[in-house]
Order: sequence, then C-alpha cells, then structure tokens
Amino acid sequence: MPTPSMEDHIEIIYSLIEQKGYARVSDIAEALSVLPSSVTKMVQKLDKDGYLIYERYRGLMLTPRGQKLGKRLVKRHDLLEQFLRLIGVEEERIYGDVEGIEHHLSWNSIERIADLVQVLEEDPALLQKLEKLKNDQKEN
Repeated sequence: MPTPSMEDHIEIIYSLIEQKGYARVSDIAEALSVLPSSVTKMVQKLDKDGYLIYERYRGLMLTPRGQKLGKRLVKRHDLLEQFLRLIGVEEERIYGDVEGIEHHLSWNSIERIADLVQVLEEDPALLQKLEKLKNDQKEN
C-alpha cells in the first residue's frame, strides 16, 4: 500500500500529465510545496515500486499501475470535494478538509460516500433539508 505522501505525489503526477502532457520534478515540487530534492527522492521510490518510470533529466511517466492508482486518487479527491460542497461546507474550507481526510478513509467509506452523493443529487428535497438545517444552525 502506498503511503499518504506517495499517494499525494502520484495524484499530482497524474493530474499534471492529464493537464500538460508531462510532469516535471519542479512542477510536482511547486504543486506540493516541497523541495525538488524531496520530489526526486519520492520519484525514485515510486520508480522502484513500479508506479512510474523515471529517467534522470528526461522526465517521468506513469506505469499502467501508476495510471490506475492516479486516476482513482483524483476521483477520490474530486468526490470528497463534491460531497463537502453538497452538504454545505464553506468553499474556503473544502480543499483543506479534503486534504485532511482523504488518506484516512477506507475505499469502502469512499464508495459509501459516492452512493450518498448520488442519492443527494437525485433528491433535491434532501438537499433542501440539509440547507435548512445549516441555516437553522447559523441562526442559533
């Protein structure tokens, strides 16, 4: 199992490749707010563990295993953002909350949250009830 730090790197690498067609160590370091030397060490570990292929000075690419995990991690992140928005979490808190919880939930919990998001999106009355509860709490 990859560590939370490994997951963060794979998620960012996957996203960068999807957006730009490539991922450089400097781009990864900037996105994660870490030193390039830290990224290089992690990239070497991810290469050793079979998630990507890294050639010094030539760049990197995800293996099929890395692509599969990267896609899953991005979906998890997006789902949690969507869920927090739906239940009315303040927009400025969402990113930090997702970063704080995404590595601590089992995939089973993620699947249940996906089911709940689907139910909420299919039933506007439930969303209205949630909004009313939120507004009632603000008044008290």
